[in-house]
Amino acid sequence: MAEDIVARVLRQWQQVHPDLDTAPMAVIGRLNRCAALLQQAADAPLRREGLSRAEFDLLGTLRREDRELTPGRLARETFSSGAAVTKRLRRLEELGLIARRADDRDRRVAHLSLTTAGLAVIDRLLPEQLGYESSLLAGLGEEPLDRLAEALGDLLILLEGRLGGVLD
Repeated sequence: MAEDIVARVLRQWQQVHPDLDTAPMAVIGRLNRCAALLQQAADAPLRREGLSRAEFDLLGTLRREDRELTPGRLARETFSSGAAVTKRLRRLEELGLIARRADDRDRRVAHLSLTTAGLAVIDRLLPEQLGYESSLLAGLGEEPLDRLAEALGDLLILLEGRLGGVLD
């Protein structure tokens, strides 16, 4: 069976420090490595469209929420900083994919929604992106994918409970 890079790193650490429990590194190291590789590979359809993953996430959030959202709400939903969201929203607005409406009572508050063009882009791009991501995972099979998704869900709930306040 082929050995991944993290297994080699773990073996090296065991030789240098046999007394250390490297089990957390086996999980976190692999998650980090997978995330980096997936981010490079999984964004190909988005790049062809001229969008970043973060911009796609903003469009997707507006689409799945199916209502106007404030920049602050978008930041929370996408785990992004307010400044990063502001920059991305400006670009999406320039591309004509989102519209901004000032609040009737407080002109400092913006309400954001997809334009007709933005709706068309996300509805066209989402199936393509999901198909591409599915092809990246195709070698695992349905049952291992289900187990992996469940285990990652458990990990996410655990981390959100422990770190959720830290990330806000």
